[in-house]
Amino acid sequence: MELKLINEADDKVSSINVPDALFGRSYNEALVHQLVKSYLANGRGASRAQKDRSEVRKSTKKPWKQKGTGRARVGSAASPLWRGGGQIFPNRADETFTHKVNRKMYRAGMCTILSQLVRDERLMAIEAMTVEEPSAKMLSDRLKKLGLSNVMIITGEVDKNFHLSSRNIPNVKVVEAISADPVNLLRFDQILLTKSGIEKFEELMA
Repeated sequence: MELKLINEADDKVSSINVPDALFGRSYNEALVHQLVKSYLANGRGASRAQKDRSEVRKSTKKPWKQKGTGRARVGSAASPLWRGGGQIFPNRADETFTHKVNRKMYRAGMCTILSQLVRDERLMAIEAMTVEEPSAKMLSDRLKKLGLSNVMIITGEVDKNFHLSSRNIPNVKVVEAISADPVNLLRFDQILLTKSGIEKFEELMA
């Protein structure tokens, strides 16, 4: 299939041949859902910890005698049934939330997302995107000229000037193709993909 390719230098629009396996796949909602769920789960850290009944600071003395009081029997104030007692199944700081997706599924899911972005006209291809010096204003003006405000720019390799120019512009993210993730691909309104980024995607998803 062909994608429209913008040449920013002379404002000309040409086309570039891209593989159907990368930009022409049918949409698979279940696969995309699994990819997003896995990405979010793998980025989650275990930052909480609770105590069980052996760890809470409570007296080990039996609160009252076993029989004759008319109340339910109880052996410890650290019982999970009591206020301030330990948790029955406490959360631990070393627990893991990772969710594995094999390589073949991940590649198919990323290609599915890219294909849907093309169908939704949310993906644009451009010959190259560079800046001569670190300047947020310069990059912002160039994006406005292209009609982009909430955009993720994907390129084969990000140079220092490009990175410095983009990091202070709201709703603009610049990444290398190898660092592109399913959540940000779906989150941004527009995806600007450079020619080098397309070539890198072809190499990664082959």
